Order: sequence, then C-alpha cells, then structure tokens
Amino acid sequence: MTTTRTTTRRAAATARALREQQLEPASFEVGTRRSIIIERVEPELDGGRHAVKRVVGDTLRVTADIVADGHDLLDAALLVRAEDETDWTETPMRHVDNDRWSGSLPLTRNIAHRYTIEAWRDAIGSWGVVVAKKLAAEVPIAVEVAEGRLLVAAAAERAEVSRASRADGTTLRAALARSGRARTDATRASALSAPDVMVAARRHPDRTAATRYDRELPLVVDRERGRFSAWYELFPRSQGRDPAHPAATTLIEAEWRLPDIAAMGFDVVYLPPIHPIGRTNRKGRNNTVQARGDDPGSPWAIGSADGGHDAVAPELGGLEAFQHFLGVAEGHGMEVAIDLALQASPDHPWVREHPAWFRHLPDGTIRFAENPPKQYQDIYPFDFAATDPAARRSLWHAWLEVVQTWVGRGVRIFRVDNPHTKPVAFWRWLIGEVQRTHPDVLFLAEAFTVPKMMRALAKAGFTQSYTYFAWRENREELRAYLTELTAGEMREYFRGNLWPNTPDINPHHLDHGRPAFEIRSVLAATLSPSWGIYSGFELCEQGRLPGREEYAHSEKYEIRARDWSARPNIKSLITGLNRARREWPALRLYDNLQFQDVTGERTIFYRKALPEGSIDPLSGQPLHWRDPVFVAVNCDPSTPERAILHPDLPAIGIGWDEPYLMVDLLTGRSRRLRGADVAVELDPDRLPYRVFTIRRLGAPRRRARSG
Repeated sequence: MTTTRTTTRRAAATARALREQQLEPASFEVGTRRSIIIERVEPELDGGRHAVKRVVGDTLRVTADIVADGHDLLDAALLVRAEDETDWTETPMRHVDNDRWSGSLPLTRNIAHRYTIEAWRDAIGSWGVVVAKKLAAEVPIAVEVAEGRLLVAAAAERAEVSRASRADGTTLRAALARSGRARTDATRASALSAPDVMVAARRHPDRTAATRYDRELPLVVDRERGRFSAWYELFPRSQGRDPAHPAATTLIEAEWRLPDIAAMGFDVVYLPPIHPIGRTNRKGRNNTVQARGDDPGSPWAIGSADGGHDAVAPELGGLEAFQHFLGVAEGHGMEVAIDLALQASPDHPWVREHPAWFRHLPDGTIRFAENPPKQYQDIYPFDFAATDPAARRSLWHAWLEVVQTWVGRGVRIFRVDNPHTKPVAFWRWLIGEVQRTHPDVLFLAEAFTVPKMMRALAKAGFTQSYTYFAWRENREELRAYLTELTAGEMREYFRGNLWPNTPDINPHHLDHGRPAFEIRSVLAATLSPSWGIYSGFELCEQGRLPGREEYAHSEKYEIRARDWSARPNIKSLITGLNRARREWPALRLYDNLQFQDVTGERTIFYRKALPEGSIDPLSGQPLHWRDPVFVAVNCDPSTPERAILHPDLPAIGIGWDEPYLMVDLLTGRSRRLRGADVAVELDPDRLPYRVFTIRRLGAPRRRARSG
C-alpha cells in the first residue's frame, strides 16, 4: 500500500470489484467474508457520541487492535474526511506490536471531520511468506507460482483503472512477463516477489471483503487559537486616565489601553457584557441592593429600553464604537471576545415580548436569579424547561440569532457566562449550528461547577473551559489536577484555560502580594497553552471583601480607574512569559506536560517538549523534539526553598554525564552544567521560579519563531 494519501473512491479497484463489495454481506450477516475484527480504537470518545478535538497543523494519530482468523497477513488504512467532503482521504496504518496498528494524517482544515478504519487481508504479502517458507524447506511451489500470477494479474487490472496508478500496472505486467520467461519455479517466484513488484501489488489490494469499523468517529479541528491563547479581561467603561477622578469611558476612549495590552503579549481582549444595562433593581457598589443615582449597574443585568443582547450600550458609544474598537484591536494583532450571558434585566425587551421564556412564581411575577445565599435581583434567568414546546424552540432560535448577529459583525470568540445552568443539549445544538457555517468561532465555558458537568460541556462542543486552577495551590494539588487534565482521556476534548483571577474570584493566596502574583502567572502561562488574567492582576491588586474571595470595590458595580504604571507590577514578567510562549512551540501544546523529579517539598518541576517529527503549523518547518522547556516554581509565596532539580536528560537526548547549557528563557543567561542534580534558590522575595531550556554544548542555537 502506498505511503502517500489516496482517495478511496479513486483507489485502484475495478468496477466489477466495487460491485462485488456492495454485494458482500456486512461483517455481522450470515455468509459474510468480512471477518476481520477492529476494536479498541483510540482516540474514541464515548463510543463516538462526542468529538475529539485537534487544531489545524496537528497530526491525527489513531491506533486500534486489528486481528483476524487464520494466518494471513493484514493491511489497514485510516480514513478521514471533512464534513463537506464525500470522498475519504486515506493513509496506511502500520503494525506496531501484538496486533496493535497505528496510522496518522496531518490536519490542514478548520472544519469538523470524521474518521474510521478499514482493514483487509494482504493476499500478496501472505503469498510471499508462504513461498519463502516453502523455498527454504525445498518444497515444490508450482501451485504457489500459479497462484502468484493470478494475484499479480488481478492487482495489475486494478492498477490500470486509474491513470495515476498506471505505472504500477506497468511494473506488475512486466513482472508477469519475466515470470513467464523464467525456466524454474524459483526464478518465476522471484520475478513475482521482487520488492518493487510486491510494493506495487500491495498498493492495489482486493478490498471486496474488507472490514470497515462499525462507526464513523467525529473530530473537531479548530484553528490554533482554539488551543493556544492569552486572554486579557477589560471593562471598557473603566479605562479613564485619572485614578483620582474615575469617569466612565466609551469603547473608543478605552482604545488607548490596547497598545499596552498587546505589548504584554496578549492576543485576546475579552469584554464583559457591552449591552444596555437595566435600571430595575440595579445593583449598587459592592453588590448592594440599592443603587445610587450615578451607579452604572452590573453589565450582566442585560437589557433596557435601548435594546437587548444584540445592542451596544449607549454609554459605551453604541455599535459604531464597538466596530471601531474591534478594528483597532485587530490592528494590534488581537481578537476581541465578547461575553454571552443568557440572562435578562427586568427591563429587557424580551421580558415584555416573550414572557413565556421566563419562569414565573405562583403570584404571576417572574422569578429573579439566585444561587443561595447569593441573590441577583437585577437578573431574570431564562426558563429552558418551559412546558410550552413552541416557547422552548423559539427561545433556542432567538439565542442562535443573537450569536449569528455578532458573528456577522466580526466576533469570532465568545466567553459564555454560567453555561452549566442551561441544558447541555442546547449548547450542543447552538455550537454545532454556529460552527457548521463558521468553524472558526470559539467558545470558552465559564463553568465553575462540578467536574462531570464541566466535562459534559466540553464534550458538547465548548472549545475551552475555565478550570479549578485558581484553587489548586500546593505542588501535590497542581500535579494531580494537571495530570488529570492533560494525561488522561480529558486531553482529547477538554482544553483548560488557566486564570489566576477573575472579577468574581480573588483567591486568598494572592494576599501574599507580588510573589504570589508572579508564581501564579508562571504556572498559568506554562502549564497550559491557554491562560488569562483579569485587568489589575498585573498591578498585584489584592483588596477583598472581608472573609470572602471577592474584590472590594468590584469593577462589576462601579467605575474604576488605575495608574497602569504603578509599582509594584509584574508587567515585564507577563511580557516575558507571553514572548516565551510564542517563541517556544512546546508551550503551544496541551498534552505534552511531563512532571520531573525534584528534591524540595514546595517546588513543582515540569517539562514541555515536542514529539519527534513535529512540524510548525505556520511555517511548515520541522521542529526538533529536543527543544524542551523546563519550569520550576516554588508554590509557597511565603517560604524560600533550595530545590534540587532532576531533569530527565536522556529523554531530551543528553547523556547523564554529558555537559550542557541551562539557558534562562526570560533573561537569556546561561549556566554550564553536567549531571541531573541542578540546585536552584527559589526565594519568593527575589525569584521564586525558573523557566529554562537545556541545550547540548556545541549544538546550534535554534532560531525561535516570534510570530
């Protein structure tokens, strides 16, 4: 079988063979010849009910157990097609060990795909084995020679069907002619079993009795930002330049912040809801029930007389200002993500126009949102369990229209608020409908809920998800959690986006000040290819409500203004981390995290490297697997630790006793070392982390991609 991709509908097979294949009973029917067993296919998610995820530039690698009765050799192919294609693209699978087979195919299109496996008996290969054994045993092979001529002739006939494979037909016909002129059975068999003849014949097998795996498995191929992204959350109304006199700003007035955000290396600017804010039950500062006259209200209380989810708040400058902001952000190399919050202010036009979309109390009033003990008097949740089927259907389609409206305006990323409070079936339908025509649209699930619901949402189609990272603090917690995310089945469909803080989450460990902010930044930016911060994190903002993990003077309820050059800040560290993430391709992958041994109870030590044969998806150039990134972090922001790092040197191609360079990726400084006992001082007050690579002495310095 060829090592290049072919299309099965153009594969070498005669019209007669295709007719025979259609008449051959399936593998479960009486009288079938389809007797090959294909099982334990990986990756396969829940029996094919849900899609595994990859990005453009990845290679889909599929393995399976393939076995059959008897002693025949087998052959197999991995079949892949995009959803808009009718033909399968196939690539050969190879036998690995113990009836385990493997095949791989590069993914080049941002679109949903399907894949399956087909296997068949390798008649010409099996014949060659028998002939070789009989010749070695000096057993007559006249019958085998006759059989071989039939096999080669049939392969030649199949090859000659396609113009692209006629060269193989010529090779096979020439072998038949040489065999016919030969004087002994041994030389006749030699002509038929020559290496080039066997290769040509195996490229055109008889697949009329081939076994096809009993299901087509779904595959989502996102653009690279679906896996690799750095997010910055920005409240556009709080971007005034005078911290002493905060004043609301429009989207256009907020644009002055974009160059600074881009300079730190962020590629996604996430805006909380930008829609009109209701006045009924408007919340005041620090989430008080009574608002003062100048309180702006929570952006999540969406809808007023000025419009609903398809409108932009007048105080932000309206839709025209948003379009201008979008263009300026894109000019700085960033995308704009907007919030998709499926809830409404009591003043939302839908409350009046579609009362059946909301849940009512016995007295006929609409129930406001609650998450006891929290109450959201300024918000009405939608009733996705309404008894009226027509109401449910119209509600679903209304939300699809909202998303499609913003997609039509140029938005390609949505951060979805509290998706776990809406039906998973709804998200599966909505995301599927949107990505059917716009596969480049990405969805981030803000679902801080039970683990199995978070997994269900990812399986339903969410591109990325928030995680429990904010609450995983010590080495053991981090190691166990990241192993769960990146080394088990979850790696096939769940992409964790690590956020050290959000407007709703101000973790207690940040009370330790700058060291804690540095530690959490390094961990978030290097453990996962996607991470994000809520603005103010770079300034090490700490203020919280007493006894709670919530910000005091929360920007959700009031206008803020900051001095963006204030000290202390960690802007240079964040900039260096995002630069390293762009320049070192290993940091762009999700499932290549390998924890390393370390002596030191507070220090976590890990490596991210590339698999051998990796190709840069942007440049198409090979990337060497021995370009590893090592990260060591003291997880305790209050206590210094002298750690002994034990990098696995042979895993990166360096002998235990070979000298090497340890090069810091943030400063460029290097140390010459030998052996796998590397002492580092991780002092929270000075430098609680190291981000470095290890390079063999004399190895050429790699040229990092800066795009």
